[in-house]
Amino acid sequence: MSEAVVAAYPSHWEADVVLRDGGVAHVRPVRPDDAPRIERFHAAQSPESIYFRFFAPMPRISAADMRRFVHVDHVRRVALVATVRDEIVGIGRYEGTWRAGAAAARDRTAEVAFNIADAHRGRGIGSVLLEHLAAAALENGVSRFTADVLPTNQRMLGVFREAGYEVAHHLDDGIIEVGFDIDPTERSIAVMAAREHRAESLSMQALLNARSVVVVGASRDASSFGARMLHAVTQGRFAGPVHVVNREALEVGGAPSYASVDEVPGPVDLALVAVPAASVPEVLGQCIDLGVKGAVIVSSGFAEVGPEGVALQHEVVRIARANGIRVIGPNSFGIINTDPMVSLNASVAPAMPSAGHLALFSQSGGLGVAVLSSAERRGLGLSSFLSAGNRADVSGNDAMQYWLDDPRTSVVGLYLESVGNPRKFSRIARRLARVKPTIVVKSGVSAFGVPPGHEVRESAAPPEAFDAMLRQAGVIRTENLHQLFDVAQIVLHQPLPAGDRVAVVGNSPALSALAADACASWGLTVVGEPLSVRSEADAAEFDAALKQVYDRDDVDAVVASFIPPLQADTDQVQLALQERADGSGRTTVACFIGPRLVGSATGDLAPVPAYPLPEDAVRALASVVRYAQWRRRETGPPVDPAGVDTRAARALVDSVLAGAPAGRDLTRAEVTSLLGAYGVDLWDSREVRDPAAAAAAAAELGYPAVLKAAGLRHRLDTGGIRMNIDDEDELRADVQGMQAELGADDAGMLLVQRQAPRGVSTVLTTTEDPLFGPIVSFGLAGDAIDLLGDVAHRIPPLTTTDVHDLVRGVKAAPRLFGHGGRVAVDVGALEDVVARVSRLAEDLPQVARLRLQPVHVHPGGVAVLDATARVAPPPTRADGVRRALLALP
Repeated sequence: MSEAVVAAYPSHWEADVVLRDGGVAHVRPVRPDDAPRIERFHAAQSPESIYFRFFAPMPRISAADMRRFVHVDHVRRVALVATVRDEIVGIGRYEGTWRAGAAAARDRTAEVAFNIADAHRGRGIGSVLLEHLAAAALENGVSRFTADVLPTNQRMLGVFREAGYEVAHHLDDGIIEVGFDIDPTERSIAVMAAREHRAESLSMQALLNARSVVVVGASRDASSFGARMLHAVTQGRFAGPVHVVNREALEVGGAPSYASVDEVPGPVDLALVAVPAASVPEVLGQCIDLGVKGAVIVSSGFAEVGPEGVALQHEVVRIARANGIRVIGPNSFGIINTDPMVSLNASVAPAMPSAGHLALFSQSGGLGVAVLSSAERRGLGLSSFLSAGNRADVSGNDAMQYWLDDPRTSVVGLYLESVGNPRKFSRIARRLARVKPTIVVKSGVSAFGVPPGHEVRESAAPPEAFDAMLRQAGVIRTENLHQLFDVAQIVLHQPLPAGDRVAVVGNSPALSALAADACASWGLTVVGEPLSVRSEADAAEFDAALKQVYDRDDVDAVVASFIPPLQADTDQVQLALQERADGSGRTTVACFIGPRLVGSATGDLAPVPAYPLPEDAVRALASVVRYAQWRRRETGPPVDPAGVDTRAARALVDSVLAGAPAGRDLTRAEVTSLLGAYGVDLWDSREVRDPAAAAAAAAELGYPAVLKAAGLRHRLDTGGIRMNIDDEDELRADVQGMQAELGADDAGMLLVQRQAPRGVSTVLTTTEDPLFGPIVSFGLAGDAIDLLGDVAHRIPPLTTTDVHDLVRGVKAAPRLFGHGGRVAVDVGALEDVVARVSRLAEDLPQVARLRLQPVHVHPGGVAVLDATARVAPPPTRADGVRRALLALP
């Protein structure tokens, strides 16, 4: 990009961001028409703030300075503004200080400066602008920021200190000169994630802990959504004031009604909107002056009905975000908070659910009814509930941020029909699952696609990639809502199992056998033989059998089954099981014909989950065992291989794109340089076109040699590869034979390599997916991949544990460890290559596809024998190096 020409307005830099206090601001590049806004911004600033920014009094901005402020080239001179209600509340800018022609990123430094509105200090706007300026600078090849700051400007010094960069500073002539590299570091990424978590959690608290509510569209028709929501709020005994808006009635449901939102006395935290879709933008506009922080839109008629509805939905979100309002819906079933200090049933549910510690999220409004009724039927009390509907703004990611902090929530269940930002979902879910079991039902695994109303970027990733993402994050994946509650019953009421050793006890040999078989099929270890008592056994006899089981030291979990005979006191049997299980530390599940929850009201004893069939109990138990194993494991540090030169690699791919804006395949020399920047050596080879050149290459590289068609992915039996070539005569003959077999179209370039030591050939690939971002895939070459599809996937950034699991995540992995009498290979060297390639995929979204095949692992190390790559204009990652809400299409 030429520095002499003003670049096109970089619209992809625009973003909506949740601020430190939970409010929302819009960040965008400065425009020439911002001059009046900047004048108003400057006029409202205190003399001290102006002096801190300009180092001199400046009551007014001169025409020349204003022109310079609003006319930038978006490369060497960049300015971003943060706006709320279309007024500027913060300005951040950088100006390059590098010499003309300094193309290398390592030579590019820029001076950065900020100015935050006095009325909006303390909201984290400076930190947001710094993140977004750094992202823009990295895109332009800038590697370092400097700044001059007055020693008394502690706020700005704090912005730099707390950003997570390695900041150097020194005092020179009364000015503190600050400097730092802006490449993301582990600490800067952690700081950004922590700030994002706090902000998004607070934005959800403003909704779920609202202090006042307005119901817009509540009618006298008891069957209407508005009337049902008003009834739910009032019958649920909401702790704060409730206002009603209905332009055709003076009172609704016993509450006085206002003709418009404008007449409602403020402030109001939460608006419940049940008006025709076309009226929603107007209603949101009226909510602004009330100070509304969030809106639950139950109205339909948006993205689910077609292009006009999509445009209307986008308009609603733009209005809301521009004015600091979070939106739940449209097509939302509502939200619920059972905290007695709030008691908010802002939904169309007829009654407030029982209070408890299970938080539920549902995208589908219709399934919200089923979710709540299932939880109530099983006696699983809720802490809160959120139905996102079309999830135009608020999503499951926001809800998880809130539940991570919520002391009333100990288990989270999510019903997902689509995921708009899988990378962010994975990052938040991993943190949440570390402290609170997180259970997910993901529909849409068939070819029927994304539900109407859900806007999701296209993805070429296989369904297995989503499953891998959930496993990587420690999430418990279930197939349906029934199984979600099966698992929830255990993690809500029972301790996590210490291992996979299960004892089976019952009064029916058939049921016990079914339970034991189910344990074996789900990978659990059955301790001893299933212990069975007589079918007509009474409570005392059953309790004696239970004692034998719970007295053992080699039992982590117990599966108890009982078919009540006519003469038995079932209540006493249930009580005996509860007493044995309570405080034992053994996870206990039961199969009792009849009740779903054993002893839920028996004193202070912990309930024992009960299921209609042993298979249901064991399946749920196995899921919890795997979760407990994941939670006990060390996550491992993020991979950080030595000898990585990210800047050199970035310069290479940027140079390729400068010459081929649409992208192209890299040459072998370019692939060698790209991998070399990440410390991966591509096995030495020579390109040849005739027998003489092949002989010379083999003489240099050494025998035994390998000959293969360059750039072709032939199987060994197609004529594309010759192996075990021991001398020059054989090599010359093979060159002639291969050229004849391949034909004129394919015979051009051949490659000669020295043959690698005997070992196992694997395949390692990365792809840049528009939805998931980078995906790393691994498998063993040959039939394992080609016929069986035996491939494991992971989503970067990877930890050392992720790399370990990826390599062992394919069914053919035992071949790497000497299965069947084979010699074990150097798996550590293979994991090092995987780690380096995963870093490359994370750092360089410009690399659309990278394939290392084969990565040949042998007892003495690893040899990357061939690799191909394609560079293309990168998609904007939804979860990148700056905080931002999911952008509107």
